[in-house]
Amino acid sequence: MQPAGLERFNARDETKSRNYSFERAHVTFDKAQEKEFRREKSAWRFFEAQPPGYRKLATWWVVSARQEDTRAKRLRTLIADSAAGRRIGLVRAGKRKD
Repeated sequence: MQPAGLERFNARDETKSRNYSFERAHVTFDKAQEKEFRREKSAWRFFEAQPPGYRKLATWWVVSARQEDTRAKRLRTLIADSAAGRRIGLVRAGKRKD
């Protein structure tokens, strides 16, 4: 890297970094969310059978919401979709459904 690039890199704002699921090393549900999810056994089995990339993205989709109501709504959607044997609308082909 050139000196100007290194200077700019070192001056970056860390609070604006790691905003996406792929930038996170480890993404998990909190204990209450996981307990609620595990209660729906078929949904949990489907979710656990998915590739790690999907699980990480779907988990991040739930836990990254700023408001608790939104996190709860997204978790319910993830559980319902998983119980139906399908991925969340965020990654399904065709029309997007939140």
